[in-house]
Order: sequence, then C-alpha cells, then structure tokens
Amino acid sequence: MGKRKKHIVVIGGGTGLSTILRGLKTHEFDITAIVTVADDGGSSGRLRDDYDIPPPGDVRNVIAALSDVEPLVEKMFQYRFQNSEDLRGHSLGNLMLTALTDITGDFSYAIAEMSKVLKVHGKVIPASNKKVTLHAELANGDVIVGESKIPSATEPIRRVFLLPEDPQPLPAAIAAIKEADVILIGPGSLYTSIIPNLLVKDIKEAVIKAKAKKVYVCNLMTQVGETIGYTASQHVEAIHHHVGEAFIQYILVNKYTAVVEQLRQHGEIEPVLIDIEKLQKMGLQVFEEEMMLVEGEIVRHHAVNVANWLCKFAEIEKKE
Repeated sequence: MGKRKKHIVVIGGGTGLSTILRGLKTHEFDITAIVTVADDGGSSGRLRDDYDIPPPGDVRNVIAALSDVEPLVEKMFQYRFQNSEDLRGHSLGNLMLTALTDITGDFSYAIAEMSKVLKVHGKVIPASNKKVTLHAELANGDVIVGESKIPSATEPIRRVFLLPEDPQPLPAAIAAIKEADVILIGPGSLYTSIIPNLLVKDIKEAVIKAKAKKVYVCNLMTQVGETIGYTASQHVEAIHHHVGEAFIQYILVNKYTAVVEQLRQHGEIEPVLIDIEKLQKMGLQVFEEEMMLVEGEIVRHHAVNVANWLCKFAEIEKKE
C-alpha cells in the first residue's frame, strides 16, 4: 500500500486561489477547493441573475487551475467572447457550467461533471449550492449591496454579511474539512473572496472544530476599498472577528526583499506590512517565504514556492 496523500483543503476565491492551486496540483496532495459564490459582477453576475444560480466564474477558474488537459482545451474553456453583442464578456466555461446547471438542476453536480471532462486534480466544491448576496456595512453605517460594488467603498469596512443569512453548504465540503490534514485560508480578497466562505455557518463551525493545521496564506498587497493600510495581523483579526473565534494557528507571509521595497510607492496600494511581533503575540506561528512574483504591473503569489513550502510544512507536522 502506498503512503496516504496529505489532504489539503483550500478555502477562498478569485485569482489568488487559482494561482495557489496551480502549484499544489503538481504535488501528491489530495486537494479540495472550497470556492466562494459571492461574485455578482461581469459574466458571472449576468448568468447568476438570468438563471438564478450561484455565479460560475470563481469555480471556472479553479477548475481550469486544477485541470490536466491540453493547453488549447484549457484556453478554450477560459475563452471570453468579445465580438458578439449578446455574448460579449461571457467566457465559454461560464456558459458551459450554466448550461449543465440548467440541464441537471444542480450547480454542484454540474461542477463535478465538468471536473471529469477537464480531468481535475481533486474536488471543487462551491461554498453554497444556492445564490447568495454579499453585503458590506461600512464604518459610517452605510451598507453596500453586492460583491462587485464593495471595492468602491470609500469608508472602512466594519463587517460583511450574507443574505440569505444561513446558506447551506454541501455535505462534501463539511466532510473534506473534517478529514483535512491542513486547511489553507486564502490568499484572496479579504472581504469578498475569503471571509464569505466562513460566513456559511456550518463551514465556519467545521473549520473551528477540525483537527487540521489551519494556515492563513497572507495577501501580498493591500486592496482598494477593502484593506488599504492593513497589516498582516489586521487581516487575521478581520477573519477572526467574522468567525467569532481565533482559530488560525499559522500564517505564511512574504519575506521582505528588494522587490517589496521597489513596490512601495505613493499610491494607495502597497505591500502588506508584516508585523511579526503582533502576529506572535496573537499566538500565531509565522513562516516567511519569498512568495511574491512580479510580472510587469501584476503582483501574484509564486505558486511553486508556496507549494514547496506546504510540502515541507506537511512533513514537519507529520513528524511531531
């Protein structure tokens, strides 16, 4: 019998989640991605409203990230129509997931079938099988309705919440969390990609109770409308505030390098300040890795470095 694969559950959404998964799939992990369904903008938002389904966009990106098909097939799945007035902005993958959901009547079943077609490494599970709407209450008491509108906030975010208030998760998501060796929270937009998953009550409670090691993969940069001026500890505090309990045990942060210094500018967006002493006082064990990849004006996590770190981390925990 071969050695049991480490079961990794990754919770998040947006490009951060997809980037990390591209690195993880090259290793012998048993991967489950729990993906936010709070998006309501662009192609996803139009299909969400027209068909009364969860938005397919984040799920589509995760399926593509974990797929093992010819590059041309993945490129086709991610293809976005531009020249047609009716189809403009829609990606083929979004339309395929919507069609499968309309045919089967079940978003999660559509994801599972699409995952087979694209030979996905692991499982892709939406945080909820039904449509939800994300709201943000600002420091001045105003409430913004809709995930796509939250980044335009001009006041600090006090809290985010979902309506309906108690969306039901899929049993497979809860089972994966219970069986996990490591739970990765993030990376991704703090209030619109990460926290919405943890607002699903049963997911939140399962994560708190899980025996897995719980790791927050810290964002690299602050984000307009969400986290301008936030330090690493403030990211963690926001997650704990919404969950109602301090549950994160470890944090993976970017090591300060010359690249980080070059990115510091007079604009609003800048690298997240890593306040290690504060994190340690909060009871977190801090890991520093060079995980910033800069390509032109795009800054993203270095998927290979994060995956390699996780391999070492999983082995370290195994020997304890």
